Amino acid sequence: MQEGKRQKQVASLIQHDLNDVFQRLGLTMIDGGMVSISTVKMSPDLLEAKIYLSFFQVKEVKSAMKHIEDKSWEIKKELAARVKHQLRRIPVLHYFVDDTLDQVFKMEELSKKLKDNGS
Repeated sequence: MQEGKRQKQVASLIQHDLNDVFQRLGLTMIDGGMVSISTVKMSPDLLEAKIYLSFFQVKEVKSAMKHIEDKSWEIKKELAARVKHQLRRIPVLHYFVDDTLDQVFKMEELSKKLKDNGS
């Protein structure tokens, strides 16, 4: 089902403010790599947010995700302070790994191998 206008607005608001929260809490640099919020998807009732995180050159993605999960209460508290005047209820935040960048690199590698084998 397609996202509604309000879902997109709230997702954009949360993504913008979460980026600031992540920077403030030092979560943009983990394990020598970068962490960024690639997408936020809201449920139709605006009570749940799926946050997709992109990891660039992070050695242990699972441990980085655990670190973020451990700080989830602090993240939600900071987010609530920022968006309390725009939202009635602060959504439950669920974190997921966005591996589309990894998929792009794998596809490029396969493409190179096919070109090399074809010539």
